[in-house]
Amino acid sequence: MGGIAMIGGAKNPKVDGFMRKAKQWREEFEELRMIALGCDLTEDIKWMHPCYTLDSKNIVLIHGFKDYCALLFHKGALLKDPHGILIQQTENVQAARQIRFTNLQEIIEKEAIIKAYIEEAIEVEMSGVKVNLKKHEEYVIPEEFQTKMDENPALQSAFEALTPGRQRAYILHFSSPKQSKTRVARVEKWMPQILDGKGLNDN
Repeated sequence: MGGIAMIGGAKNPKVDGFMRKAKQWREEFEELRMIALGCDLTEDIKWMHPCYTLDSKNIVLIHGFKDYCALLFHKGALLKDPHGILIQQTENVQAARQIRFTNLQEIIEKEAIIKAYIEEAIEVEMSGVKVNLKKHEEYVIPEEFQTKMDENPALQSAFEALTPGRQRAYILHFSSPKQSKTRVARVEKWMPQILDGKGLNDN
């Protein structure tokens, strides 16, 4: 084993730091964290949020919004969802699905269900099944941006959750520079804004 490998089920100091800084949903995040670690997943920080992986494959991400916190299943569209609790953020989101919570008690009461969904998400990931993504026909996504979304499922789902008009504005903005390195820099500059669910002109 080379380097420092995080063991499945072990706490990652980077996530400890995230929890300390969390102004909202801290107790809920901690509870979701314990459930994910109880499934022997490896804990890390990706895209500024706690992310849980198995053999470096993303299974689930914890994130918070103003009105709710959520578990984001990267391939949630492939889960059976027997309880009907998976939410598609908008009709543009193709692969990812959320389970949303508004208080700690809700998470505690649903612990067994949450674990079952995580276990199924692990099985789906291990099976190698992929979500068939519909292509955007109205415009061509520049390669530099597509690469970033391939590396970062949270970025892809955040982008897909934007309105078509906001998506188009980003695509045009990212496509316009002639040089690839300028396009890459532009994508990197605006990634936090996309992850925040905002359009190009939203402050």
